[in-house]
Amino acid sequence: MSSEGAPERRLFFLLSGEHPTLPHAELKAILEAEGFNFKLVEELCQLSRLECAPSCSARVASRAAMTKACCLELFSCLADKNEILRAAREASFDVLLRPGDTFRVRVKRVRSYSRELDVMELERELGAVIFRAVDGLKVDLRAPKHDFLGVLTEGRFFFGLKLSEIKPKGFVERRPSKRPFFHPTAMMPKLARCMVNLARARPGELFLDPFCGTGSILIEAALIGCRVIGLDIDRRMCFGCLLNARFFDVEPEGLVVADALHMPVRRADRIATDPPYGRSASTAGRAVRELYESFLSKLPEILPRGHTACLAAPSELGISELALDAGLEVIESHFFFVHDALTRELTVLRVP
Repeated sequence: MSSEGAPERRLFFLLSGEHPTLPHAELKAILEAEGFNFKLVEELCQLSRLECAPSCSARVASRAAMTKACCLELFSCLADKNEILRAAREASFDVLLRPGDTFRVRVKRVRSYSRELDVMELERELGAVIFRAVDGLKVDLRAPKHDFLGVLTEGRFFFGLKLSEIKPKGFVERRPSKRPFFHPTAMMPKLARCMVNLARARPGELFLDPFCGTGSILIEAALIGCRVIGLDIDRRMCFGCLLNARFFDVEPEGLVVADALHMPVRRADRIATDPPYGRSASTAGRAVRELYESFLSKLPEILPRGHTACLAAPSELGISELALDAGLEVIESHFFFVHDALTRELTVLRVP
């Protein structure tokens, strides 16, 4: 899907607050993977502004794990009540709304920014401005035709028409505890989906997880339309991965009991994987550093030039440095706290 020929508009995305950098990175990776031309305007706490075709909102909504909503920006200003209402009165709501249309206004405060502003009062007053802008409008708090969203963050206010919203229900239903096969090393679905997106996976591509474990990453890749293949050296894990995949109506193109350092797969379009490195995960007797060094050296044999992979590793390993030593390009790296004994480094690599 491409935005070629589509007019670009100023959009803002409300992001989740579970990590400072991953939601921003995931959003940009999705737009790149889906072929949208975009210009980043700025990144704020839980909010990203960019210029892109509004049609991108549907693709982001179908893929993103760490985005909450996409809005067509109508105005922005300082987080001051008088400034906000003045900007609202100057906005062209008559272009968007028609007599008889229904609407709703919601305001979201990010963290504790602009605590001096009463969010509910702001919703009522903004609603009153919109109500007066077009004759015959009706307020509908349950299922409005037009849903307006305001966001308070870093001393500023952004107001827009909601184009899409991402519900967390699907990710909750795919949590490891809800699958037929459970293992304590299983990755949470939101992080798994984020890794798939960071790898710039595209629908229809062949996606490989060479350390597939219980299938968290493979399932998320399949759900965005990829053809998936998984490898694991542990036969029990492969069996459990198949159980989990079929539980979510995912049918892998292949699940193979195999050593990732001697892969039977010769080619794949994208890779995202979380190799073993904890007490509950088997490294088949290899030192963790040796395992990663050997695997990184295999990537150019599997991925075409210019294609990407996303790997997770314990932060103390220094996977970015290992990747550079292996001749790979490091696109980005993020540190993700798991618990007191583990911080993951998620690194996105490209085969030059």
